[in-house]
Amino acid sequence: MYKVFVNDKPIILTSEISEDKLYKTYPLKYVDLPKVVRDLKRGNNKGVYLYHKNKDKLLKKFLKKFPNVIAGGGKVYNNEGKVLFIFRNDKWDLPKGRIEGNESIEEGAIREVEEETGVKNLTITKPLNTTYHIFKRNSRYKIKITYWFEMYTSYNGDLLPEASEGITKVKWLGKKKQAKALKNSYANIRELM
Repeated sequence: MYKVFVNDKPIILTSEISEDKLYKTYPLKYVDLPKVVRDLKRGNNKGVYLYHKNKDKLLKKFLKKFPNVIAGGGKVYNNEGKVLFIFRNDKWDLPKGRIEGNESIEEGAIREVEEETGVKNLTITKPLNTTYHIFKRNSRYKIKITYWFEMYTSYNGDLLPEASEGITKVKWLGKKKQAKALKNSYANIRELM
């Protein structure tokens, strides 16, 4: 099972027919995905299931429905055990961005965290779950696939929000402040945390 978010509403990819009456179920092979996305954005559905009998082909077939954007990001810890957050578009988020050219996903994730926050000396400690969400750019729907990594840094210099990316704040948040920030964040970030 995979979750793909449209804003905070899930499209759940499944190989089992759900008995859940809260969400509609569509066969992946025949679904009008742009219509499903529009309905989710308009609030017509709380979420949907997309069904395909072969769980090994489920994600691959879904990802062919829209162009894919590959991104990398970090859940970055410092010496105090705090996590690095950014504030963009009136929401708390974790730093992430598009992978460029010939860089590896790991290199891109580190570069994006550095560019968006000003933090240096990052080390990847382990991979985390991959998240998926659908967005619209230039009148076209796309699927953003974000590969997340837990990272560590001993950096204690200035935090520099990347204003050109719409980032207005960068902060190290302890557990209590993380919980508060996650109330004003995205569903995929809440799941990652």
